[in-house]
Amino acid sequence: MKKRTIILLGIIMAISFFGLIILQANYMKLTADMRAEQFNESVKKSLYEVVRILEEEETLQYLNNNLSVPSQRTRITIKPRIGGGNINQNNSIESLKDSINKESYSCTRVQPRVFISMKHGSNTIQESSRILQNKLRERYIQERALLDDILIRLLSESYVRPIEERIDFQQLNEILDRELDFNGLNLPHYFSVINKDGKELYKSKGFESVGNDNDSEYYTQILFPNDPNPQPNYLRVYFPTKKNYILSSITLTLPSILFTILLLFTFILTIIIISRQKRLSEMRTDFMNNMTHELKTPVSSISLASQMLNDKSITKTPAMIEQLSGVIRGETKRLTQQIDKVLQMSIFEKESSALKLEEMDINELILNIASNFAIKVENTGGKIDLDLDAEDCFALVDEIHFTNIIYNLMDNALKYSKGALNLSVRTWNEKEHLLISIQDNGIGIKKSDQKRIFDKFYRVSTGNVHNVKGFGLGLAYVKKVVTDHKGTIRVESELNIGTKFIISIPLKK
Repeated sequence: MKKRTIILLGIIMAISFFGLIILQANYMKLTADMRAEQFNESVKKSLYEVVRILEEEETLQYLNNNLSVPSQRTRITIKPRIGGGNINQNNSIESLKDSINKESYSCTRVQPRVFISMKHGSNTIQESSRILQNKLRERYIQERALLDDILIRLLSESYVRPIEERIDFQQLNEILDRELDFNGLNLPHYFSVINKDGKELYKSKGFESVGNDNDSEYYTQILFPNDPNPQPNYLRVYFPTKKNYILSSITLTLPSILFTILLLFTFILTIIIISRQKRLSEMRTDFMNNMTHELKTPVSSISLASQMLNDKSITKTPAMIEQLSGVIRGETKRLTQQIDKVLQMSIFEKESSALKLEEMDINELILNIASNFAIKVENTGGKIDLDLDAEDCFALVDEIHFTNIIYNLMDNALKYSKGALNLSVRTWNEKEHLLISIQDNGIGIKKSDQKRIFDKFYRVSTGNVHNVKGFGLGLAYVKKVVTDHKGTIRVESELNIGTKFIISIPLKK
């Protein structure tokens, strides 16, 4: 699969997943907003109904108390009088109260007594009925007006009374519970009654433990809003579990969000693995090409020298034989070194290397390696500067592997040098660690390559893949051995200026 295809596939899938997550998030927000709006409407409806019931109860109470009505409903008997007299237009309030306060009440229609006179012709009964209805209507209007006057007078006396005398708070609690439950809000709640200054006149049990000063969390309704001169007293209700109630509407959508995120994470991880595998495949291809070239060159040289030794047509002088044998010996040594590097790959297949740790003087070890490597450096016209300042220089290391990593770093400095190589090697102590730095004045490493130089098979490109010999295993091997010694390695480099590798290993305890 091409790199462009992988990138395009990743972009398309990422857009799809993020779009799906955004849609689900918007759906969850919309659902929560609708649930909150329904909750608010139900609470407002309940509070409005509570206030209406309070006004109705107060009105009935005034009627019962002030008119001394023995039952909850007043039943009025209307007994019209027909013939021989008119309905009295000046009935007093006292006469109305007397007629209401009788011991028994009946709504039974009273049959009027009608006197038929032959002097009025055949329509006397119909005419009398019409007159009776008109009289009853006039009487009803009059008594209704008198009753309204009574109610206005009685109710006007209540407006000046304190709210504590107008409301039974226990009854208020029961009415509030009933109305909230009727509207589907069977939730824990607290309420209080406050005046216009915000002073609490009454609060339900547990309200003091709410500890919420955010006014947006309270639902407020004015009490007795229909009073002519209403005193601003308010009923305030708080629901401590409101958020949980609203969030309960979106609990079913949360698993879908989680599964979508999990799927997105799996997809991203898959793309990363595919990219790494692709990069590893490319590096392995380069490795095979390099290995083929590196192995083919000494094999070709050995084959040519062998053919010359076997060719009878060529006169073989002692000098020629020595030269040819030297070529065979040198190329064989080179081939052996290449094979040893390939065999180092086996170390990466294990979780940890089989190290033979022993206490060693690191300063002395580096001094010996530098002495053996000095000849190669001097051939370039350069030199090695040693500054071994570590006072505590003993550490537990595997002599063979640790020697190899120091040699590999020096060899890299030599291979990537431009002209005379000036190599600086230092040691020093920091806390309980021994630090080793190997610095050169070579071509340097790009910032983009510094993160990958310790990857297996990775090689920094120099324009020609074969101009610097190697398989891309040296630094990966160094990192592996340093890690197995419980140490760290880092690189500092600037392009065309040089590179410095710094190794830190723990001291012997």
